[in-house]
Amino acid sequence: MINDVDTVLTTTRSVRLRLDLQRPVPDEVILECIDLAEQAPSGGNQSSRRWIVLRDPAQKAAMAEIYWSNVGEFMVKGRERTAGTGHPNERVMRSAAHLAEHLAEVPAIVIPTIWGIHDNSGKPGLFDSVVQAGWSFMLALRSRGLGTAWTSAHLNSGNETAKLLGIPEGVTQIAMFPVAWTVGTDFKRAPRRPAHEVTYFDRWGEVWEHRADTLTLADGPGVVAEIDIDAPRDKVWSLVTDVGLPAEFSSELHHASWAEGSDGPVLGAQIVGTNRHDAIGEWQTTSHVVACDEPTAFAWNVGDPDDPGARWRFDLEPLHGRRTRLRMSVTLGPGPSGLSPAIEARPDKETAILTRRQGEHRANMHATVAGIKARAEEG
Repeated sequence: MINDVDTVLTTTRSVRLRLDLQRPVPDEVILECIDLAEQAPSGGNQSSRRWIVLRDPAQKAAMAEIYWSNVGEFMVKGRERTAGTGHPNERVMRSAAHLAEHLAEVPAIVIPTIWGIHDNSGKPGLFDSVVQAGWSFMLALRSRGLGTAWTSAHLNSGNETAKLLGIPEGVTQIAMFPVAWTVGTDFKRAPRRPAHEVTYFDRWGEVWEHRADTLTLADGPGVVAEIDIDAPRDKVWSLVTDVGLPAEFSSELHHASWAEGSDGPVLGAQIVGTNRHDAIGEWQTTSHVVACDEPTAFAWNVGDPDDPGARWRFDLEPLHGRRTRLRMSVTLGPGPSGLSPAIEARPDKETAILTRRQGEHRANMHATVAGIKARAEEG
């Protein structure tokens, strides 16, 4: 049973291209899925969710027109612009444009709503009482061989939608689900970061490759600093591969440059760094570039590339509007480093030593990504 549940959880995708526009979907199936979705938790255990199912061709056509007026033309132009380019959004734009062109043809359109208006106060009780029900609805569809996509572009014309559907004042629309049987059911897991990279323990940005009762260097302690930059990836890439730039922002890194014989960011190139710390003094390191995937990832290992004292990495993720999310990360160990003498002298304090070192790195890394953001957004 667990395997069945896990399969549904890991293969429920937004389905657009593979929606079967010809096969009818019985009302009973949709109502059964809504029954399951209504079992989702809600604030105060109040039954405030309401579901609208569009079946009438005229209503679906009118809803499709609202959707088209908000994003349809944009999606089609995006499909044309990215076609054949290998751009990360090429497939998404193709499927999104397809849905915009064929929304009126889906067997049913389902719109979850909830009594209440969000007042931006940050208080719970509205979206936290309906979003999970929408996801449960998608899971219930998937388990029965149907699919949908979580869409919300129609909310830009929420008043027009409310008028079309007769939604009264005081009711909030949450999403729109085009519902159909899927063409095939061979959906796969999506590429995602593993849990240990996106899960922070006790404090934002602190990560561990492994977790044990007593945390040690062998558990892979690390730090993550992320920031969104209003600049394209190629511009950010030129900054993160400027190995001397972080010295302008870090209180510990004093200087860094390519080693003699290394001609810039390529696999195997070496970086010589000079560091200063009040408790340690000044020391020099030699690092080796272990990842250089322009404009996606740039990484280097400090010391022995196969048994490094630390593993550093920049990841560049494209965002909408030619923006970039920059992720800077470090994992300490597993090899010897400046931490080793302190841990060997006080093995009983290893966790405290590592936690303190994570804090030092966190401060410098946040300063570094903020500095890169400012530099990238100049001009």
